[in-house]
Amino acid sequence: MNYLKYTQYVYLFAAVFFIYKAISVWSAETDEHFLFLGIALLSVFMFFFRRKFAKKFEARNNSK
Repeated sequence: MNYLKYTQYVYLFAAVFFIYKAISVWSAETDEHFLFLGIALLSVFMFFFRRKFAKKFEARNNSK
């Protein structure tokens, strides 16, 4: 289960990727950039959410 503390950084990588995609299609006629920005915001939220609960889980294991 040691790998779980590193998987939260996948969300940050995904957020950076989707922000890049949103910037690259910003001038297109479609509204894809809103979709990419939404996914990027969700990825940032998931990063902080996973980090918070990973710390709680670690604190609970250390208290036992």
